[in-house]
Amino acid sequence: MIIPVPVLLILLALPACQGHVAARLQTSIFLKESIRLLNELLKTKVSCDNINMTNIFSGDKEYDDMETLCKATTVAWEGRSCHRHLEGIYLNLLSLVQRKSPAHKAPCPVAAGNTTSLNDFLVDLRRVLQRLVKD
Repeated sequence: MIIPVPVLLILLALPACQGHVAARLQTSIFLKESIRLLNELLKTKVSCDNINMTNIFSGDKEYDDMETLCKATTVAWEGRSCHRHLEGIYLNLLSLVQRKSPAHKAPCPVAAGNTTSLNDFLVDLRRVLQRLVKD
């Protein structure tokens, strides 16, 4: 039995394509789960919603998405004592950054500067994640 070369090439390429699709699907699942957790957090009103967090979304917009997510892991880690779901968001963001960007070692250092409330940080993070899901 002789298999034509084009068929053989397709058979060899299929597993590679499936791996790429699986990785994209897993990324999408992490993003959607993080958005779901953020929605739950934003519905829950607690006394620490107004604590000051570093505003990684203000100022210079030169950051790429992975750098923004890397910095968000740091801020989520810092705020986890306020909301227990922030630890889940932290773990999801950490997994995304580690999978997608070998250049960033999450959690990334975040320079002190402008601050925002925890609630505003969560709203901004949800907006970024929703944009990434659409892309």
